[in-house]
Amino acid sequence: MKNDNDFSKGSVIQAILKLAAPMILAQIVHLLYNIVDRIYIGMMPENATTAMTGIGLTLPIASIIIAFTNLFGVGGAPLSSIARGKGDNKEAEAIMGNSFILLVIFGFLLTILGLIFKNPLLRLFGASSVTFPYANDYITIYLLGSIFVMIGLGMNSFINAQGFGKIGMLTVVIGAVLNIILDPIFIFAFDMGIKGAAIATAISQLVSSVWILIFLCGKKSILRLKICNFRLLKSRVIRIVSLGFSGFVMAITNSAVQIIGNKSLQYYGGDLYVGIMTVINSIREIITLPVSGFTNATQPVISFNYGARSYDRVRTSIKFMSVVCIVYTLIAWGILNAFPEIFIKIFNRNPKLIELGLPALRIYFFGFFMMPLQFAGQATFVALGKSRHAIFFSLLRKVIIVIPLTLLLPTMFGLSTNGVFLAEPISNFIGGIACYATMLATVRPELK
Repeated sequence: MKNDNDFSKGSVIQAILKLAAPMILAQIVHLLYNIVDRIYIGMMPENATTAMTGIGLTLPIASIIIAFTNLFGVGGAPLSSIARGKGDNKEAEAIMGNSFILLVIFGFLLTILGLIFKNPLLRLFGASSVTFPYANDYITIYLLGSIFVMIGLGMNSFINAQGFGKIGMLTVVIGAVLNIILDPIFIFAFDMGIKGAAIATAISQLVSSVWILIFLCGKKSILRLKICNFRLLKSRVIRIVSLGFSGFVMAITNSAVQIIGNKSLQYYGGDLYVGIMTVINSIREIITLPVSGFTNATQPVISFNYGARSYDRVRTSIKFMSVVCIVYTLIAWGILNAFPEIFIKIFNRNPKLIELGLPALRIYFFGFFMMPLQFAGQATFVALGKSRHAIFFSLLRKVIIVIPLTLLLPTMFGLSTNGVFLAEPISNFIGGIACYATMLATVRPELK
């Protein structure tokens, strides 16, 4: 099994594809956790659109939880791969153990803080007197299961980093299938509505977390989760946090963009436009998933070969990842523009929402084909352990470009709500080109 997971041997492309197929499928299935909730809520006989808007208001809090998951999970997995590439499995296991205990500690802290401050946060995020009860019901239960979300997502990165793409996929499939089964039972059969959706998600994440821990503690795992590695070492924690900080910044800034976007849409368009943005965000999660999955699958191959000093294989991995992602996004953008109404109706069939959502969707996704440049550049920086570059470009796209444009554009040329949706494509063009060009300029000389 150790030979099968040695990325320095055989075809680089085959190694990436071997990981990519199950990882993309796993991410598709994982997406069902949240997407299925929204689809079923959109089918509720009463107040479906209002409930959908309520869930949209909770997304920034969910993004904060994902941010800390990235900080320790996404930060530790590449370092573990690099150590394994050097043949130092002892350090690789120590990194994994430190990452796990950090996920557990911060999982409990975020749950407590979230429950204490959720009411003022939801008001700050744009909840009205109509949408607040739905948002509050959902996020209260979601927070109680947040530690399982962090363990499930964070530790699955270590399974994939070892080359066990199929196991990582199975981890997600188990939870997602359970969620699909439980959602209609709790939402409709038990008549719990939006609370039922949150309970189904929490139970599903719990089961996924247990499965992951059983595998990582078992004999089939190359790197095992051991209690002796739970003792935190300052220098190791700093390395994990430094590399994971780019993923943390991406999720935190995404949360900030969601907050400001929702507030702006609430001001210029009302609750309906917050619902439209929730639908658009759901569609974005679906069509960006293959890009995210493919870049995540390429990272362990890049990290391992970088640690093994096989630089020609690193260059091949970067080229292959970039070409595949660009071709996919061009095709996806064409399909989305040809059949936008079909995508919106997956989540909501309110005629007014569809009417106003169609032009908003076309504006928002105009620069979609430039987005893979940002993903590929970021993935390369993280895989090579270049945390400063990854952090800078995370901040550039969201904080320096998207947030100011979200506030400024609605006040210009009578754009109003269209200005909020226009900020995304502009950031894709500027951020994507800047990130990828810098990656080429800094990484290619080193890999020669």
